[in-house]
Amino acid sequence: MRRRVKEELVAGLYVDDLIVTGTRAEDIDSFKREMTARFRMSNLGTLSYYLSIEVRQGKEALTLAETDEGQYHGEGRCTLYRSIVDGLRYLVHMRPDIAFVGDYVSRFMEDPREDHWAAVKRLLRYVKGTVNQGIVSPKTVGSGL
Repeated sequence: MRRRVKEELVAGLYVDDLIVTGTRAEDIDSFKREMTARFRMSNLGTLSYYLSIEVRQGKEALTLAETDEGQYHGEGRCTLYRSIVDGLRYLVHMRPDIAFVGDYVSRFMEDPREDHWAAVKRLLRYVKGTVNQGIVSPKTVGSGL
């Protein structure tokens, strides 16, 4: 958090998701430029969903509502996309062969387009066809505990 007289900038980071808010748009833009210069980042625009919290931004108020992943809340395709991609994020730990595509499709959690859906479907077909594959390492001599 950065704080000056009557000015604040707050950044929230969870794994690979970053949100930035503040009292001045110029400070937010400056912070984004700094982070983009140091890290590979993509700007997903106005916040509408973060850590299972739906964010609705209006002129007079900001509304936060915890979403139920089982319900669609009028944005069923986005919720389904998030659910599938979240599952793929866990699978990446056991299947490094899908790490690049898993990372790529997770960048579009806020607003998946048809080509993102196509990539996810293609990845799911690949996983289904290679379900018996895993991390292979040379055989070592040892004993179990």
